[in-house]
Amino acid sequence: MQVPLYQAKADFFRMLGHPVRIRVLELLQNGPVPVRDLLADIDIEPSSLSQQLAVLRRSGIVVSTREGSTVSYALAGGDVAELLRAARRILTELLAGQNQLLSQLRQADTTGTATPVAGSLLTDRGSPRPTL
Repeated sequence: MQVPLYQAKADFFRMLGHPVRIRVLELLQNGPVPVRDLLADIDIEPSSLSQQLAVLRRSGIVVSTREGSTVSYALAGGDVAELLRAARRILTELLAGQNQLLSQLRQADTTGTATPVAGSLLTDRGSPRPTL
C-alpha cells in the first residue's frame, strides 16, 4: 500500500524535527564540511553527531564522501537549502508580528489606554498568530 503524500510530508518534517539535524543542514548550505568541523561547530558528542548524520544520510538529504581518513558531508541537493531559507523567512515574519503586538501591549500599559490592535492577533490568512 502506498503512503499518502500528506503522510510522506509529515514523516519528512518529523525527520527534520531535531535541532542537531537542522544545525547540520545549516552548516552544509555553503558546501561540503568535514565531520571534525561539524563537531567543532555543534559541540556534541561524536556518537550523537554520527547518529544524526546517519538519519540525514538514510533519508537522502545528505551525502558523504571519504578522502583518506576525512569524511565530509554535503547536501544532496539545493532544495534543502531553499527549505531552510523559507523557514527563516516564515519565522522572521511570525516574530515581526509578535514584536509589533508586544510593542502595542507595552504602549497600552504605559499610557493606561487600550491601543487598537485590529487584526494583530491574526496572520494575513486570518489564522491566529502563535503566542509567545
